[in-house]
Amino acid sequence: MFKTSSQNLARMRYDRMAFLYDFIEAPLERFRFAGWRARLRDRISGRTALEAGVGTGKNTPYYPDGVKIIAIDLSPRMLKRAHKKVVHDHPSVELLEMDAQQLAFPDNSFDTVFGTFVFCSVPDPVAGLRELRRVCKPDGRLLLLEHMRPESSFAGMIFDLLNPIVVRMVGANINRRTVENIRTAGWHIQVEEKLSADIVRWIEAV
Repeated sequence: MFKTSSQNLARMRYDRMAFLYDFIEAPLERFRFAGWRARLRDRISGRTALEAGVGTGKNTPYYPDGVKIIAIDLSPRMLKRAHKKVVHDHPSVELLEMDAQQLAFPDNSFDTVFGTFVFCSVPDPVAGLRELRRVCKPDGRLLLLEHMRPESSFAGMIFDLLNPIVVRMVGANINRRTVENIRTAGWHIQVEEKLSADIVRWIEAV
């Protein structure tokens, strides 16, 4: 079980950054991230879907029609910004303040569970991924767009050295072994595509 202090620290960091978050990521969003996020439009399926870590709502333009989507985030200030985008793009989406490590949904609630660039900041990523598995239907699917520690020993060491600084600045860990975490949480990876070297990957699991 994660410590409450870790949850509070994560919330404070993202509340603090909420008003600048889109501005800081604007160049990457325009030239790289948006194109990768667009995959969600074709890959989210079923009647119900859950987005973990909606942030400021950058994925909302790519939500497909005809799917009931619930989107959660730990930070109320990020949710406030997401609300503006949801109202414009998909007014039927339900936004909830909730921790990915403790989801308030019954087992087997969603056909698709997904997140983008979120498990770098969840205090206990394996706990969060296990929660997503719990609430996903047996025939459902996990979709993730994530950055992670590179496989190269030298590059990995650099990421490890820089990680404490990056976490303090923006709250995201750059050295998470996310593929290992997904498997540890009980998911079976079906698709693993390297989008930017081996640092950013698109993952689908069941």
